[in-house]
Amino acid sequence: MSTDGLQIRSRRGDVSDEEWQTRVDLAAAYRLVALFKWDDLVFTHITARVPGADNEFLINPYGLMFEEITASSLVKVDTAGNKLDDTPFPVNPAGFTIHSAIHGARHDAQCVLHTHTLNGVAVSAQKDGVLPLSQQSIFVLSSLGYHDYEGVALREEEKPRLVKDLGTNNFLMLRNHGLLTLGPTVADAFLNMYLFEAVCSIQVRAQAGGSDLVHVDPRIIATAQEQAKAVTKGMGGGALAWPGLLRRLDRVDPGYRS
Repeated sequence: MSTDGLQIRSRRGDVSDEEWQTRVDLAAAYRLVALFKWDDLVFTHITARVPGADNEFLINPYGLMFEEITASSLVKVDTAGNKLDDTPFPVNPAGFTIHSAIHGARHDAQCVLHTHTLNGVAVSAQKDGVLPLSQQSIFVLSSLGYHDYEGVALREEEKPRLVKDLGTNNFLMLRNHGLLTLGPTVADAFLNMYLFEAVCSIQVRAQAGGSDLVHVDPRIIATAQEQAKAVTKGMGGGALAWPGLLRRLDRVDPGYRS
């Protein structure tokens, strides 16, 4: 989709090569979320830490549809919520609360991705949460936390509870709210969300079938991380899948790179 009418100035010459690459990857993640139909108009968010600046991260310009977001339109903010870019776009306050809390506590995470998909919210409303019903589920269950719903995430006092419930996990189910993933790269956070969304979709469909469900043996879940390393040859799923995902985006519209 063209964003020429939005008159977004290119930031390519204003930032380091490392920050520009992060901007391109993050813009790609927004476009992919839209392509996979995980977006919720303008109301969810993905953030990425600015390379070399531990207290700065990039977030979507509030009001742009995800298929409109470009590398240059992303907004740089600090951990106090102050915009560091000269931009007319505001920042989603709930997005800032959630993401600043996690970036502040999890320095191993470059990217944090949050969605409100129908299947994700449906499973988040189920008392038992994610069930061990699929091969995909073993990877989520091996690194999953839960955070109880406290209303729209606007209050500073929720942050410690959010961080505690996440712990060292890479998947977080926000009860009655949606899904959240993180990763050491944008690609890893996106692949984690791909798995999380698949798990929820499979679970809802399996439950809709009306017959008894077969659960995966807990002993298999206990070895999921080792299995993941083996199947991805130690590279991680993000590194394997990301180049192909970018090629898919480029065939649709390479405008996210601008």
